[in-house]
Amino acid sequence: MTIRNELIDELLAGQDPSSVMRQDGLLGELKKALLNRLMAAEFEHHLTQDQAAGEGKNHRNGSSRKRVLTDDSHVEVTIPRDREARFDPVLIGKYQRRLPGFDDKVISLYTRGMSTREIQGHLEEIYGAEVSPQLISTVTDAVTAEVAEWQSRPLEPLYPVPHSVGVCQAYPNAKVMFFDAIRVKIRDQGTVCNKAVYLALGITSDGRKHILGLWIDPNEGAKFWLRIVNELRNRGVKDILIAVVDGLKGFPEAINAAFPQTLVQTCIVHLLRNALAYVSWQDRRQVVAALKPIYQAPTADAALLALDAFEAGPWGQKYAAIAPLWRRQWDQVIPFFAFPPEVRRIIYTTNAIESLNSTLRTAVRSRGHFPTDEAAIKLLYLVLRRVCNDWKNAQREWTTAMTQFAIMFGDRFSVH
Repeated sequence: MTIRNELIDELLAGQDPSSVMRQDGLLGELKKALLNRLMAAEFEHHLTQDQAAGEGKNHRNGSSRKRVLTDDSHVEVTIPRDREARFDPVLIGKYQRRLPGFDDKVISLYTRGMSTREIQGHLEEIYGAEVSPQLISTVTDAVTAEVAEWQSRPLEPLYPVPHSVGVCQAYPNAKVMFFDAIRVKIRDQGTVCNKAVYLALGITSDGRKHILGLWIDPNEGAKFWLRIVNELRNRGVKDILIAVVDGLKGFPEAINAAFPQTLVQTCIVHLLRNALAYVSWQDRRQVVAALKPIYQAPTADAALLALDAFEAGPWGQKYAAIAPLWRRQWDQVIPFFAFPPEVRRIIYTTNAIESLNSTLRTAVRSRGHFPTDEAAIKLLYLVLRRVCNDWKNAQREWTTAMTQFAIMFGDRFSVH
């Protein structure tokens, strides 16, 4: 629809250009006039239907006024009334105080780390919309049911054709799965404490990333992880080829109890970072170069020889804690060397999930602490929902890696 220039000129005639875009200017008045005209049109249609149904006695019976919030301001709207009190407007329902767009704007601000008080101040300062912190909490709390449904949604046994199925939808039969955690401050029984929020990200047989779930538990251990992997299995996950983790306590035992054939792989980048915690800043570049022959070795035997050489060398002698650190996790390191370069690039690091965690930390950093576990999960879910909207393509290396997976894992991969 194109608005005629003559109409625009007529509207702008005598208007102060600086006031056109203000809430009390031409744009605000237009919005108010349009809403009232739409309400009047709805009411006329309602009366016409009554007359067509033979109920001609019903007619207009005054009006009432309602203040509604739009996506960028508030507007006073006139609501017509009928004598039979049967008029139920669609545009603005009887108990509706917010137009579509307002809730989305509040949630968008919330997912970017703004508190309810900050959102209240922002809406008032920028748009002149006066809202209470309670209303903002009500808007964001509306996603609680959505979170519960997302967290417990059943997973289909197979999606043979790659396609988009909605925000944060998890696919079953995840071929590679990444587990990691971030720490958030949550009030628990009157005391603010650090709790770990665990995040599972799966890469499906067609190479797409999908969030499988979020969990909070203060007592990480084998029982906790067994509950998580059993939950994933009960929701439809049939197989996991490789699970990439960062020293999560009790995880290897738990995942192999539920998925005995899964290879548990330590994140090499995390292992390097843990090793560098013992190294002074001026030596880090040289130590990284000295460790490179270990994780770039063609075989596990060659990697072990490289580790022995590092331990006997000058950097291994100067930083004697590094080699034992690698040896303690060697059982979860050596699966890495069985894979060709195409697969190594995928499981080399949990960067995919670390990138998510960086976004999540940015959102929670300004909060101080959360009043409940549910409040923390709500915010993290909303952030993930926004991030996952950008996940449209498969991993760059996945096409080549698929051939390797088909050879190495046979029917476990190719059947899906």
